[in-house]
Amino acid sequence: MHTALFFAVAAFFEIAGCFAFWAVVRNGANPLWLAPGVVSLIAFAGALTQVEASVAGRAFAAYGGVYVAASLLWLWQVEGFRPDRWDMLGGAVCLAGAAIVVFGPRA
Repeated sequence: MHTALFFAVAAFFEIAGCFAFWAVVRNGANPLWLAPGVVSLIAFAGALTQVEASVAGRAFAAYGGVYVAASLLWLWQVEGFRPDRWDMLGGAVCLAGAAIVVFGPRA
């Protein structure tokens, strides 16, 4: 449960931080949005270090699947665009891959 919580927290902060940059560069938002974006990305990095994994690369790989699914949730809840069936299928495949990385038997 600890890992799932920190993956979710990391995803929120990474997506929020990247979205701040997207808003400035692509949507013409006030450049002051970059400051909370940077703080959010720092919080993302801190949260990701708290997941229960023996090596960083495995934590990062598993997080990738969580990131994809969380990004689709962001698309729907923040940007107001409902993911289509292909988005949902892709997100499910990514989460399945993340679960394999996290829960796969190790020698």
